[in-house]
Amino acid sequence: MIFPSGDLNVDRRAGFAESMAYLGDLDAAIEVLGEAMGQAPGWAAGWFRLGEYFERAGDMTGAVACWKKALAADPADPFGASLKCDLAGQGSVVEQMPAAFVETLFDQYAPRFDASLVEGLSYRGPQEIMAELGTGRMGRVLDLGCGTGLMGAELRGQADWLEGWDLSARMLAEAEGKGIYDALDKRDIAALDLGGTRWDVIVAADVFAYVGALERVVGWCAGSLAPGGRLVFSVELSEAEPVVLRESRRFAHSRAYVAGLLAEAGFVEVALRQIVLRMDRGQPIQSLVVMASGLGVGRREGEGEAEAFA
Repeated sequence: MIFPSGDLNVDRRAGFAESMAYLGDLDAAIEVLGEAMGQAPGWAAGWFRLGEYFERAGDMTGAVACWKKALAADPADPFGASLKCDLAGQGSVVEQMPAAFVETLFDQYAPRFDASLVEGLSYRGPQEIMAELGTGRMGRVLDLGCGTGLMGAELRGQADWLEGWDLSARMLAEAEGKGIYDALDKRDIAALDLGGTRWDVIVAADVFAYVGALERVVGWCAGSLAPGGRLVFSVELSEAEPVVLRESRRFAHSRAYVAGLLAEAGFVEVALRQIVLRMDRGQPIQSLVVMASGLGVGRREGEGEAEAFA
């Protein structure tokens, strides 16, 4: 069991419940795990899993009750219970992914990430971003949410200095093994503070789907680019709402929201191109690849970043 309760008897009953669920007997799975949770009321992973059984059985009231207990047991929310409640219409509107959830998700995903994303989902984010950047030298480049280094492998040949930041230690370990970065660091990109380093290019490939509201991170990018610097990123495309949480537990962003936010941050040259970023359950995921530059033209220094952080 990936997230054991600490009680061997509870874990055995949870394993039996998992077998029942796999065989399609959700009533039995709910009964067995529900009884086990009486012995481990502080086990967040157990409550989250029980909520998933209720969800599969069509009982959303029972599911939400379990997910709220998972949140009470571990407010850091490593399993994304708050997102599940939001999608069920029973929680406050989530504007940011819980950092613990993103870290847990990608720590588990790291060993199979490249094969799953590229071969399984036909992911094209790095190639589409490189098409925007062109073939010239890039100077100092920051790969935000670098993951295992899929984007870094494309950037390496044109970057004088290439640095990667990610929240997942296991993803960073995979990236380090490829030997393509000059430096790697564990950072939460949704909670960055301005520092002294300035970048010629900042890239975020398929990262903002796990951020949600982009005001803070775009403001940070605006304040961290060198003169003439470029910000390039991809987002899943929302046709209506500015920011929407999808059933995939990924955020999508509208064209108007992205364009307006970049303008407020001080970028005067913004290009948004619609692409198919990847496939999901056989369906193309309509997305945008965005390049923003011309920061601060006709504005006082610092004005754009102050507005963006506000």
